[in-house]
Amino acid sequence: MRIRSFFVLLLATMLVATTSLGCRPAEEEEPDENGVAALGTVTVMGVWGGDELAAFEAVVAGWEAQTGGTVDFESTRDLSAILRTRVAGGNPPDLAILPNPALMQEFATAGHLVSLNDVLDMSMMQADFSDAWIDLGSVDGELVGVFVKAATKSTIWYNPKVFADKDYEVPATWDELLSLSDQIVADGGTPWSIGIESGGATGWPASDWIQEIHLAESGPELHDQWVNHEIPWTHESIRSAFERFGEIALNEDYVVGGVDNILATGFEDASYLPFEDPPRAYLYALGGFTQGFIEAQFSDLVATEDYDFFNFPDIDPRYAGSATGGADVAVMFNDTPEARSLMEYLADGANWESWASAGGYASPSTALPLSAYPDDLAAKAAAQLTESEIFRFDADDLMPAEVQSAYLTGIIDYLQDPGSLDDILARLEAVAVNAYSAQ
Repeated sequence: MRIRSFFVLLLATMLVATTSLGCRPAEEEEPDENGVAALGTVTVMGVWGGDELAAFEAVVAGWEAQTGGTVDFESTRDLSAILRTRVAGGNPPDLAILPNPALMQEFATAGHLVSLNDVLDMSMMQADFSDAWIDLGSVDGELVGVFVKAATKSTIWYNPKVFADKDYEVPATWDELLSLSDQIVADGGTPWSIGIESGGATGWPASDWIQEIHLAESGPELHDQWVNHEIPWTHESIRSAFERFGEIALNEDYVVGGVDNILATGFEDASYLPFEDPPRAYLYALGGFTQGFIEAQFSDLVATEDYDFFNFPDIDPRYAGSATGGADVAVMFNDTPEARSLMEYLADGANWESWASAGGYASPSTALPLSAYPDDLAAKAAAQLTESEIFRFDADDLMPAEVQSAYLTGIIDYLQDPGSLDDILARLEAVAVNAYSAQ
């Protein structure tokens, strides 16, 4: 995207021999016809492409119009490797939008990121973001990342009309969830649809269950210790999370097709069963993006009337309302006037309204009003992000790749042979010891 006036192009051409636009002192910039100094180019690297990139371009078009600057976005699916190479070679982009905070922590710890404490208005940040998001974007007490796009994974999907017809109540606790499952079985139905097939990543939907259970049962401190391998995989809290998942997944009365079907069914296909007529299941647990699957498959259904979600139920009341999810975080490598200006713009959730209204986007910032979302269901999912006092990032995405792979394999092994859980957790611990010691 290279939207700039002829004047700025001419100015850049004349100055390129003596200095770069990105590093040019602000006082040397020539004002535009309104007396406002035009900024230069900001390079940004991220994974977004296709519709996501087009939506981001629409967002930053506002900054370009305001400043006369240009955003040059480099899209790559091999972000980690390319960004590490660029940083090691002394040629990082000005900003990067990372798909998880693990890379952010890596670069910050190595001293490659600019602290945002004196770049952004911290009082505004604290007003717009909950402490959970500020803490998640900080390393050693310094804010180094701003979460600009997020998705909740703490959602269980159901058909409100079917629930009303059956006189089923939405559960608020784990015990109520099991009681509802028992009631559905007693009524001759099958409560759950679960599918974890995903090619080489088979198992990840089940990992979402386990991380959600672990946070809701054991709390954020133990959850962080698990992610950072400060407790072993054989810890009782991790065992309990697997076993609670098994209370549902291993109960053949609860799940359509039992374990064999769980392993063979794609996660998207599994989302359809509660919304068929008649329903083949009543409940489906997966992240907020499930709304897109349902809309594509059942175009005549109405959000919040024919399909809706309720929050993943509480287990320990001390951690009530906890949530997990994924998020994209903006970080800054080069401290230039252009980079500062764009980071300030991206940190203001209100500037992302065009993407929110188009759908497929949610923000953890309260500066973006819920009225910006295309429907009540999307707004409800966004509210989980802004209102949860305990939020944690998708656990396995923060773990070394070897551990993540072994974890998914371990889930499959557990479903096939639950009696081997001790051995599975011991194997995971052995992989984790080697992987974390190599970091």
